[in-house]
Amino acid sequence: MITSPDQPELSGREESQPTKTSSIVNDWKKYLFEFLLIFTAVFLGFLADNIRENYGEQQQAIGLARSFYEELKNDSLTIASKIEGRHQKEKSIRYMVNFFRDSSLASTSKDLSYHFIWAVTARSPITFTPRTIALEQLKSSGALRYFKNDRLRNLAGDLSVVIDFIAVRQQYEASIFENYMEPIMTNHMDYDFQYQLWGNTDNMYDRLSQYQKSDEYIPFKLSQTEKINRQVMMNSLSYYHTNGLLSTRLIAFQQYVIVNAALLKELRAEYGLK
Repeated sequence: MITSPDQPELSGREESQPTKTSSIVNDWKKYLFEFLLIFTAVFLGFLADNIRENYGEQQQAIGLARSFYEELKNDSLTIASKIEGRHQKEKSIRYMVNFFRDSSLASTSKDLSYHFIWAVTARSPITFTPRTIALEQLKSSGALRYFKNDRLRNLAGDLSVVIDFIAVRQQYEASIFENYMEPIMTNHMDYDFQYQLWGNTDNMYDRLSQYQKSDEYIPFKLSQTEKINRQVMMNSLSYYHTNGLLSTRLIAFQQYVIVNAALLKELRAEYGLK
């Protein structure tokens, strides 16, 4: 090859420079592409795990909410029944207070037997024991965090507080019953009447209600009337009525009714439950 003096011949190193630069660029493009592939795969995997975890938590929240809802719904019916029982017991205590105020202790009547039984013996128709399986599971497992609704979490906390309050109140009532009602029952109950009334029954208070509404009559009289102090009887019954039964119904039970209704409403709105 003939070259002019003004065009010096290119050395081998100078001819290979563009080829080497091009190779480096291609390598970087390859590395960048591989990095993007790896990054995308990791990101999509992370995203998939996050979606899967969120979906799992959502499904678990729905399952827990359904159990919690059924528990609350059942208890809303139960407490309504217990409130009704308390109304009856309070009414019977007022009847007995009036009886001891001015009636003959030797008198006997169907109403006297009915109200005496309700006033001084009835416990199960007025005692409320909330179901707490779902609530305790939510608290102990930390699953309350699955409820994204802040009001729902706050209401669940309120429910725990009011359930504890009911337990304290009913324990207080039990102590009053033991100290004031049981002596009346053991000293002045007509147990012949009780045996005849409840001799062959599975449900005592259904039987008592049926008896009250029927034409059946079983003789009843107060026992050991000579030992009855009218004022002590009236005071004991009134204390149990107002400081025990009425206070629990108007404060603790009513608080539970309010929180229960709010939770049911919130769960229906959040999870479409019926």
